[in-house]
Amino acid sequence: MSLTKTEIATRIQDYLGYSQKEAAEALETLLEIIKQTLENGEDVLISGFGKFCVKEKKKRKGRNPATHSEIVLPERRVATFRCSRKLRDRVNGD
Repeated sequence: MSLTKTEIATRIQDYLGYSQKEAAEALETLLEIIKQTLENGEDVLISGFGKFCVKEKKKRKGRNPATHSEIVLPERRVATFRCSRKLRDRVNGD
């Protein structure tokens, strides 16, 4: 089961004593800052958690799986996440 934005906002509310509206606004503000930073091509490093990066993908040959015809996939940017060693160890129970 996935943790949703609503559930995260509820946990923020419980931990910090914010109202539901304040917790939701805090979460939305954080996510908006991360999105804008990535949109500008910058990385977001959260110590002890991980790093969100933007990587450039070059154009490449691809294949349409339905028709098997070759196509050229255009250049694009993708967002990636690399977790920190602390988070990885915690997830693995080390």
